[in-house]
Amino acid sequence: MPEHITLRGARENNLQAIDLDIPRNRLVVVTGLSGSGKSSLAFDTIFAEGQRRYMESLSAYARQFLEMMERPEIDYVDGLSPVISIEQKTVSGNPRSTVGTVTEVYDFLRLLYARAATAYSHETGNRMRQQSDDEIVDGILDFPEGTRLQILAPVVRGRKGHYRELFEQTSAQGFERFRVDGEMRTYEEDMKLERYATHDVEVVIDRLAIKDGIRSRVSQSVETALEMGGGTLIADVVDGPDGVETGDHLFSRDLVDPETGLSYEEPSPNMFSFNTPYGACPECEGLGTAKQIAPELVVPHPEKTINEGALAPLGEPRDIWIFNQLEAVAEAYDFDFDTPIEALSDEQLNVILEGAGDEQFEIEYGYKGREVQYKHRFDGLYDHIWHTYEETSSSKKRRRAESFMREMDCPACSGGRLKTESLHYRIGGKSIADLAQMDLTRLRDFVEDVPFDTERQTRIGEPIVKEVRERLDFLIGVGVGYLTLDRPARTLSGGESQRIRLATQVGTQLTGVLYVLDEPTIGLHPRDNDRLIESLESLRDLGNSVVVVEHDRDMIEAADHVVDLGPGAGIHGGHVITTGPPSVLTVDPVEQTNGTAANGAAEHEIEDNGVARQQVAERAADYDSDHYDFESFTAAYLQGERVIPLPDERRDGTGESITLKGATGHNLKGEDVDVPLGTLICVTGVSGSGKSTLVNQTLFPILHRHHHNAKTVPLPYDRVEGIDHVDKVIEIDQQPIGRTPRSNAATYTKLMDYLRDLFAQLPEAEIRGYTKSRFSFNTDPGRCDKCGGTGTVTLEMNFLPDVDVTCDACDGKRYGPETLEVAYKGKNIAEVLDMTVAEAVDFFENQPRLVRTLKTLDAVGLGYLTLGQSSTTLSGGEAQRVKLSKELSRPGTGDTLYILDEPTTGMHFEDVRHLLNVLHGLVDEGNTVMVIEHNMDVIKQADHVIDLGPEGGREGGEILFEGRPEALAEADTHTSAYLREELERTRTAQTDAEKTAPVGESGDGGVTRWGERPHRSS
Repeated sequence: MPEHITLRGARENNLQAIDLDIPRNRLVVVTGLSGSGKSSLAFDTIFAEGQRRYMESLSAYARQFLEMMERPEIDYVDGLSPVISIEQKTVSGNPRSTVGTVTEVYDFLRLLYARAATAYSHETGNRMRQQSDDEIVDGILDFPEGTRLQILAPVVRGRKGHYRELFEQTSAQGFERFRVDGEMRTYEEDMKLERYATHDVEVVIDRLAIKDGIRSRVSQSVETALEMGGGTLIADVVDGPDGVETGDHLFSRDLVDPETGLSYEEPSPNMFSFNTPYGACPECEGLGTAKQIAPELVVPHPEKTINEGALAPLGEPRDIWIFNQLEAVAEAYDFDFDTPIEALSDEQLNVILEGAGDEQFEIEYGYKGREVQYKHRFDGLYDHIWHTYEETSSSKKRRRAESFMREMDCPACSGGRLKTESLHYRIGGKSIADLAQMDLTRLRDFVEDVPFDTERQTRIGEPIVKEVRERLDFLIGVGVGYLTLDRPARTLSGGESQRIRLATQVGTQLTGVLYVLDEPTIGLHPRDNDRLIESLESLRDLGNSVVVVEHDRDMIEAADHVVDLGPGAGIHGGHVITTGPPSVLTVDPVEQTNGTAANGAAEHEIEDNGVARQQVAERAADYDSDHYDFESFTAAYLQGERVIPLPDERRDGTGESITLKGATGHNLKGEDVDVPLGTLICVTGVSGSGKSTLVNQTLFPILHRHHHNAKTVPLPYDRVEGIDHVDKVIEIDQQPIGRTPRSNAATYTKLMDYLRDLFAQLPEAEIRGYTKSRFSFNTDPGRCDKCGGTGTVTLEMNFLPDVDVTCDACDGKRYGPETLEVAYKGKNIAEVLDMTVAEAVDFFENQPRLVRTLKTLDAVGLGYLTLGQSSTTLSGGEAQRVKLSKELSRPGTGDTLYILDEPTTGMHFEDVRHLLNVLHGLVDEGNTVMVIEHNMDVIKQADHVIDLGPEGGREGGEILFEGRPEALAEADTHTSAYLREELERTRTAQTDAEKTAPVGESGDGGVTRWGERPHRSS
């Protein structure tokens, strides 16, 4: 078996024909600036080629059903194993997909409850017991005389198949009638069902009416039905005397309540699945939640009167029917429209919201110029909202009605998702829903010693519990112990979903596999890094190769081998700057020469064969760039040569603040939170401590509703103060900027609109009658006719993947020849789109609208991007910075609150420095920036820190600290220990640098290393 993964001439995206040998069965970290080519190497080259080779190993017959992959741009690859990619992608957008279903832990719990749980009656709470045949007969004969029913034997429950043989065999026994999926059918020759649909089939054993003298007949029918139905039968009551309950009545040899005669069918795993009709709660259909009107959204400002618009769904009074009704109600209940809502009695408020029942009021209404009186009921404001939501055909009106509702636990199942019977099977006093609502750490404690009721249950359940324990250990090991099994998968961050898949892969115990991971530390507090690293090392120790794209200091230092790409990003990247053990980055070259490398002799066991290092030396000698020296930014930061400095002063802010009181969403404990305005605020805490709940799901929706009339509904809170001290709020999330090759940075930031306007105003365009649409590559007639504006043409290949080749008609320029004849300052629109952002800043210096956006892109470190570069080729860090630049390019008011969720995702140390400069610039203009972040480089630069914890999940949600970073470093929280270490490291690096360079000295390429800007104190 080869000792290395050998790559020669890798040219995918911006890779510069690199040669590289990556040691197998090692933990390898690929690092470098954002856009330097890390993902191009790890995913677009190594993973893509491994996946392509697997596809080619399949038969020609199998390949015709698969989408074939294109070969990456590389000359030679050797030493690849079967490859698995674990990327930053949300697991599923389906609300039925949960942490439990994704990890398969819930599947094991379903099996456990079906085989080893104890059933209890949902009517009396009694423990269910088995029912004898005579008791079943008595139960049927207990129906009132004259009741007509049919006895059914359930032979198929929720299974797929055509069941032709079943119908034939049953018919041969003399049973000709069946109930199939709820419909009565009579046997016909060659009768069969749709093969791939799920079916229920019951055989009609007998049809009878209850009367004296039929016990013998009923006994015989019950015996036959129980035998055919596997111990279960259904008495389907067709009709009977008044008071008799029609429909299915279940009888079973297995489980019955001795007090009431209530029967349960034999439990199966499907009975505990909220994704099937056999287990799902009929009210919420297994979702666990239902929309309910929230009083605090209907009356958000109780200090206001009805005349002032206190009833949010209605607004201020006007001449419409519901206000005519309210006037009559007000007169009858002795209040008026000038009475503040908070001054109304409970009875008065209740009649406004809930209605007055059957009471009727004299209502005056203008009709055709005259007053008409009606006697009419008033059903209340809640009924008005529900009627609009359910009956309107206008999506706009429905969304507005929905904005006054919250997703709350289903009243029928209390959020358990399952039907009542399923929730009354218990192990150790806990239902399966109780276990699903525990965080994984508490669940692991519960399954450590499961208290089964009988020896038989213990014998059956223990092997299943063992599997559950192992999977929970893997999940807790990757730092997601704060999650619950019922947490919807769509609410997970990219980092959380990736770590869940990582835990699943660790649990499979595969060997000889190449794993490729994309920044698994995203969203992970430094406290949990060690456990994540241990999980990756366990994958490696099983005999696998692990390649990780990562910027985290701890991950780089823990690696067996490091590949550092650079020196810059985009066209300035794609070179291998350093490769070898971590000591080549973390230890000063002089110390390495003296024999003090961190890994000592062990490094020689995993060092590559020198091909990459020889290439690095050759390229460093030949490299010539105005932007970067051929040196490692990563090494400079790890060795302390470069550092993001501490600010000279921390801002005090404007003296005003927003105060959020009583926030209780998810795990928040209702404590008050102050947001000092005019500062850079960092919200931190361990994973799952409540940061996103506080900021993204409570504070942001409150401000968004108030300032922008948005329909987003915040999580529960008491009140908010100081909300008018800001005039708008902007959230910059982690959603991708585009999913098609036609989307690029220019289209997303609206630069393309400005460019099209500019070209349409040129004299040549006006003479030809060209409008701005002529300069769009998405529409005719300006785009190339042959490629349709994509610049490439797809060639279909038999039994080979389709090949995209440059369009020979437009030579990849996307536009037709007539469109390209219009030029601005000697360049047509295709040549403009080929410019980098930095080049475009100078080229369009006299176009203020363009320059504003271009300079913002340049300021966030994207000067190397070409304007027309497809958004599908952007890295995660690049895409997020494009979104940030779009928001920053808009005219500011100086009173804006910017909210960013982990903006350092995918960013190198040097990229973080660029980002911080931009954020500080925003605050210096009078704005407030609030950042959810674990990155210590960001936390140490903040003016104000809010630390949540102490743990994740139910053990979190407390405000542990509010104040300056220096004070947090002296506190006793999980964050404080790591911040204290980072502050000491930074102070040491700055002190050492000041001994050799004056403050403010610029490093190579115009990069300022120390004291870049003092923070102003307001």
